[in-house]
Order: sequence, then C-alpha cells, then structure tokens
Amino acid sequence: MYDRRPNLLPTRILPPNQTIVMNQRGVNIGSWFVLERWIAEQPFRCAAAPCQSDLDVAKGAHAKEILENHWDSWISAEDFQWLSAMGINTIGYYHLCGVDPSVLRGTDFDGLGPIFSGAWSRIVKAIETAERYHIGVLFDLHASPGKQNQDPHSGTSSPVISFFHTQFNLQLMIRILRVLVSSLRSLRFDHRPTLSNVVGIELLNEPKPPYPAALQAWYKNAIAEIRRLDPSLPLFISDCWMPDAYADFVKSLPPTMAPICLDHHLYRCFTSEDISTAAAQHSASLLNPNAPTPQTFARVSSKLKDAGGDLIVGEWSGALNPGSLLGVADERRERAQFVQAQLDLFERHCSGWFFWTYKKQFPGDSGWSFRDAVDTGVFPCRVGLFPVKPIPHDQTEWAGRKGVARGLAAARHVSYWAQYPAHYEHWRFEKGYDQGWEDAFYFLTSSVFEHGAVSELGLEGIWRKKRVYEHALRDGRSDHLWEYDAVFPYPVFALPKAHSVSCRTWLPTRGRGSCH
Repeated sequence: MYDRRPNLLPTRILPPNQTIVMNQRGVNIGSWFVLERWIAEQPFRCAAAPCQSDLDVAKGAHAKEILENHWDSWISAEDFQWLSAMGINTIGYYHLCGVDPSVLRGTDFDGLGPIFSGAWSRIVKAIETAERYHIGVLFDLHASPGKQNQDPHSGTSSPVISFFHTQFNLQLMIRILRVLVSSLRSLRFDHRPTLSNVVGIELLNEPKPPYPAALQAWYKNAIAEIRRLDPSLPLFISDCWMPDAYADFVKSLPPTMAPICLDHHLYRCFTSEDISTAAAQHSASLLNPNAPTPQTFARVSSKLKDAGGDLIVGEWSGALNPGSLLGVADERRERAQFVQAQLDLFERHCSGWFFWTYKKQFPGDSGWSFRDAVDTGVFPCRVGLFPVKPIPHDQTEWAGRKGVARGLAAARHVSYWAQYPAHYEHWRFEKGYDQGWEDAFYFLTSSVFEHGAVSELGLEGIWRKKRVYEHALRDGRSDHLWEYDAVFPYPVFALPKAHSVSCRTWLPTRGRGSCH
C-alpha cells in the first residue's frame, strides 16, 4: 500500500532516463582496472611482493607499461559485441588521478600518479564502446583510501582496514566520488557525442565497517554530496550481507528523485555450510519460496520498492565448492541447474543482476567465467523477454485493447472492495491502469539495449513513486492514492509478458551456434 504521509513525497521528481530504469542483466568485467590475480595472472609478472594487489603491481618493474598493455588488451570491442548487457564495476580511486592528480595525496598511492594517469581515458573509451553496442555501464568504487575491506582487490595487500578510522579517508573518498560524478556528468552533457549509458555508481564495494552506524553515517554524507551534483543519478550501496538492516536504512533516507539501490552479493561456495551442502540442495533452497533466502529477497525487495528503491544482486556466479559436487554424475548439468535457480530467484525479486566475472586469463572455469559458462551450456546464451507474436504499434488498436482490459480490471476491483463498504475513489484505479498501460506500450515498443529483446522496466520503485506523485499533482492528494498505485504495476509487467517468452536458451553442447 502507498504511504500516504505527504512529507514522503519529493517536491520534484525528474523523469528517469529509460536507460537507467530498465531491467539490468549484466556481467562484471573483473580484473580490468582493479586487478585480481586469480582472474588475470599476467599483470603480476613484475609486481613487488607479495604480488597480490594493484599497489604491488604499481611498485614493481615496468608498471606503467604492464598496466596500460593490460587495460588495452583485456577487453576489446569484440567482447562488447558479444555481450548483451554488462557492468564495469572494478575501478579504484587511483584510476581517477588522470582527472584530478590530487586524489592520491596522502594515500598509499601517493607519488604513483604517472603510472595510473592513462586509466581514465581508457575508461571513457570503454563507455564509448559500450554505448556503441547499446550496453549500460554501472561503476563501482572497488578500492578506497585506507581500504574498506581486507581483500587485495581493495587496492593493497595489507590486511588492515583503516578507511573508517580517519576523517581524512572518509572525506577524501567523498571528494573522489564527486570527481567521478562530475566527470560522468561531463560525458553525459559535454562529451561529443554525449554518452547516456551510465546507469549508476556504487559508492563502495563490499565494505566491512567496525559497526553499521559508521558506514551508514558515511553513506548519508556521501549521498547528500552526490545529490547536490547530480540529483538524477541512481546510486547503489552495499548491504554488507545484512539486507534487512540496510533496506531499513534506505527507507530512513530523505526522498529523492533517483533511486537508492541495495546491492547484495550472493555466493554459495565459501562457508563450511556451503561446502557441506549438496549442489541440488543449494538449488532447491533458492527455488523454494518458503526457504530463508527467497523469503529475505521478497521482504527486502518490498521494503525497498516502498521507499522508491530497488534490490540488485551485484555479484553472483555458478561457482560451487567441490564438496557440494561429491558423487555428482553430471557436474555440468548440476551447475546449470544451480545457475537457473539463481536466475529464477533474481527475476522474481530483483531489478538487476551482474554475474562475476566475465572471463579469466586461463579458460575452463565454468563456475566463475561467464564466457566459459555460456560456452559449456552452464549459462543460457541469452536471457530476457523475446517477442513470440507481433507487437502492435497502431495507436487506435492499442487504445481499443486498453479500454477493454481496463474495463475488466476495474469491474473486478469494484466488486472486490464492495465487500468492505466505505468511501472509495475507484476512478483513481482507472487512471492508474491507463498510465500503466501507456508505460507498458512505451517499454514494449522500445529496445534500447537488448537487440531483439523486449525492454522491461527494472527500477520499479522510483518509477511508481514518480507516477503516483505526478497523479497527486494533477488530480489532488487523497487517502485513496493507493487505488492508483495498486493497479499501476500490473499492465507495466503483464503486457510485455503477454507478447513475449521468457528466454533462457540452454546449450546442450559447446559453442553458441544454436543461439541466434
């Protein structure tokens, strides 16, 4: 039900860019800019000990040459062409020194600016190439000054987390985000050609604060600063594997023109419980709506939509621990079923997902490498909704269908609430149905990203808030705005599915020849 408290309505909501609110199905381009040795070994060949992080590479011999060769060769235009959706979520603050060299002062990377100065121009080229292939880009700050977690993919090999312990680090990271957002705005408005395919930024990857309030206070400050620069840019925050707590945090934030999306990372291969659980049971627990994970996803997704936000899974994979595959006769089939179970869960409750990772230097890992997973049939060669019958473009025919469908839906609505005599404003229900139908037509007849696929609304929470707010401005506030809100999503999601098939084409053998 719509929260009727008027102070929760923003004073102004900008129309979200269609690119921004579309359902996001993506792949992380791991180890392109922030290096991870288990993904790409070659850049570490001259690194300083212990040879695990970007800082080690930067302090080693021939660092600038090695890094720039890697940035230029790890991903090519052919990779972008192959992908249908993807996100770049592996940049560190030091990659921005080409825009503002001062971001390195007082950090572990102080004095290493010349080594990383060429990164930003290559990041811009990546955005340009993604735009050419109708691909959206999500940025994630993977490394912060002082490190936000103990892993080497936070920039250094030190296990010490000091990001949260000094105001210098906390304030510098906000300034770094301002530099990034300003640079992205410039690409959107001043670059030639303009680039409109950045779908958002994630403020910090997998932070591990000493206590939740420390991170949440920083989140509030960072969000406020970014909103002053760009009120329309979707922001993504990590849930620190505490989705309910951080969904409540998102609900506590002031209303906004653009969504705050919660990023959850889902893996089932690291803990002792993961290792001792059979692969089939992992899959079953994700498919069972009464199991803990689906229950959490449903609950958190609902909370976030009420707040004008949404849930995404920013990292997941087909990886299973060998302990989960003991005695399995067909490992490929088991892994494929595990992937499908995750996809089913995400499609029910999330506005987007991003597989980790696109590829590894050495092929053959169908659990972690998206390319290998597709080639071996562990992952479907395409996902999403694809037309199975003609989509009508004639406005007269469309209006006629809308009238019939609205009449039937309104009759059911009136009949149901007649059981509970009271004052209603059923005309708002009809208005909501009309708006939902028009939005459905807009998405159904537009394919901005997915070639041949039906465009789908992804960030439902902010879109619904926007539409309800506009309706209240036009037709007046009321305790019965819920009648407009309750029906609006139905045609938005039902119409595309009525003309399409949910496509998860699985490959029985190696190769992509059967997928067109």
